Amino acid sequence: MGDPARSHDRDTAELSACGDAPDLSDGDRNTRAKGASAEDLAAEYLVNRGFSILERNYRVRNGEIDCIARDRDGTLVFVEVKSARTGSCGHPFSWVDAAKQRKLAKVATWYLAEHHLRSCACRFDVVALLNGKIEYLKNAFLVG
Repeated sequence: MGDPARSHDRDTAELSACGDAPDLSDGDRNTRAKGASAEDLAAEYLVNRGFSILERNYRVRNGEIDCIARDRDGTLVFVEVKSARTGSCGHPFSWVDAAKQRKLAKVATWYLAEHHLRSCACRFDVVALLNGKIEYLKNAFLVG
């Protein structure tokens, strides 16, 4: 994702550290419900690390951003959440490919314009839920 020379901050936590985590492997639940559970866990993870959640599931015609937050420094953070039971299809971080990055950037542009935020510091992060752990990738990609 993004520039391989770019420095990323990566963090991993056990899901149990976030309280009673729902079983994301339940075959009776549909994909949307699993996604919502993953997004709930990701939001809780961010809040526990000092983020303020501003929006969840921000939608415009061209797409959606799972979570928009402010970090402790006041940076506006656009967060994509991906979850998987196993890594058999690759790591969820790898699913945020160039096309997905462009789509997220377009949606973020709509958000910035809608909220009249012309010169605010912002970045794109990814939260992955995989094998019972939450992994967090700060500065996952650059938009340019």
